[in-house]
Amino acid sequence: MVLEVKKQEKETTQSLIHRFTKAVKGSGILVRARKIKFKEKEKSKGMKKRAAKRRGETKKKYELLAKLGKSPK
Repeated sequence: MVLEVKKQEKETTQSLIHRFTKAVKGSGILVRARKIKFKEKEKSKGMKKRAAKRRGETKKKYELLAKLGKSPK
């Protein structure tokens, strides 16, 4: 999508920049660019399984420490 702002008669550079900035914010260009830039990649099936296993092991470890009355660090 192309955004075009032309300088009007007797318009200062500052007001032109202000109009351009408002047009960019209103068009949603920045929102789409940020979505693309910060998009998280989807994890593979194996990575998800390993992460779930790690979470389960950590949870068991903390539960055991809580039963023993030791504070996990």
